[in-house]
Amino acid sequence: MKRLILMAAGAAMALAGVYSCKADKATADEELRIEDRPKIMWLDFSANWTKFSNPDTARYYIKKAADCGFNHLVVDVKATKSVVAYNSDIAPRIKSWKGIDFPENYDYLDTMIAIGRENGMKVLASLNMFCEGTNEEEGGILNGDHKAWETEYYFTDGTIGRADAAEGPGTAFMNPALPEVQDYERSLVLEVVRKYDLDGVMLDRGRYEGMGSDFSQYSKNKFEEYIGESVENFPQDIFEWVKKDDGSFTRKPGKWYNKWIEWRASVIYDFFKTTREAIKAEKPDMMLGNYTGAWYPSYYEVGVNWASKDYDPSKDFDWATPEYKNYALNELFDLYTNGNYYVDVTLDELHSHDGRVKNETDSEYSVGDHLCVEGACDYSRKLLGDRPFYGGMYVEQYYGDPDRFQRAVKMNLKKSDGFMLFDMCHIIYKDWFDILGKAIAEAEEEMRQEQAAK
Repeated sequence: MKRLILMAAGAAMALAGVYSCKADKATADEELRIEDRPKIMWLDFSANWTKFSNPDTARYYIKKAADCGFNHLVVDVKATKSVVAYNSDIAPRIKSWKGIDFPENYDYLDTMIAIGRENGMKVLASLNMFCEGTNEEEGGILNGDHKAWETEYYFTDGTIGRADAAEGPGTAFMNPALPEVQDYERSLVLEVVRKYDLDGVMLDRGRYEGMGSDFSQYSKNKFEEYIGESVENFPQDIFEWVKKDDGSFTRKPGKWYNKWIEWRASVIYDFFKTTREAIKAEKPDMMLGNYTGAWYPSYYEVGVNWASKDYDPSKDFDWATPEYKNYALNELFDLYTNGNYYVDVTLDELHSHDGRVKNETDSEYSVGDHLCVEGACDYSRKLLGDRPFYGGMYVEQYYGDPDRFQRAVKMNLKKSDGFMLFDMCHIIYKDWFDILGKAIAEAEEEMRQEQAAK
């Protein structure tokens, strides 16, 4: 991917002009090539289909992203429903979305790959794991023969059961511990790998829905196999829900609480390990990418240890067993991005108020320096060591503050090993391509100057 390289003498003039961000690589630093670090543009299907169903419109906007310096394109082909946006022999293909039909002869993914390659981008297909739509007209597999795949929740009233809309209308999580669930999701990943000339696959929601899932009899049995003992009082020996004065709920850990957390992490680890092996058996050069939230101190709630195997969380957290580190995922990924989805960009901004944040997957509010963009990047570096990661941002959080948006872009670029932006639709809606290109160009020039000064 060619990128504009701003030399010190011409920086002011270049930054005052149009930020097309195209480059003369000959003037780049040949060792570190700051401008070539991964910059990942995410293309959510639901939010972008009405525009990107037209290849000419897709080509126009993807070129604008490339002109801003993005060199990776993530194309969403399986969201949180059971339908897919590629030519599948396994899952039903989307027929219509938001009033726009999906033509039989239009291969959406193949078209996005071609356009991405035209612009020098690496292209990855994104698939959501372990969640399936439940609307019958949209092909929700959990309505039919596979209802037993749906996760069973431990509700705050003490009961255990299923909920059709645990994460929003028409969406439900499956039980990741079920072999048939893992086999089904892996089959979709491998189908995309086999059928398309991709650079990689990016997996999302490869997790449990939350601490309340899964409490089925199957999970109980598998956990007992794991620990080699019977759980006498289930689920109370895992934890009990306790109502607080403000009406919210917290957990009182039981006898097996920490081992339950460890076991759930082993379930997710085994899925990713087996999936990686299957991908590499098909195409050894195919990248396995993954997205998680950046909020590690509470991400155990969804069964995911995204740290490096060299980090031992039991030294820092009372919920982690010494064995929890055995299920660290990061070495399984060829490309890893996490969501630094915070309004506060700097530690100073975070410290200027109470700093309480409730992230997407959290059961309660959290506190800590990791709850801003700067702090999240620093914390990820601690957990990952030399493992590369690409700090992600959620554009909608900055709608009213373009200056804060630019500062978040620059912070992610300078403090992580690249940058991931979610999502293209927001940049189109706000018409922020110019200020996005400016932020990237300025950050990379500052990094280049810092490098030269060393």
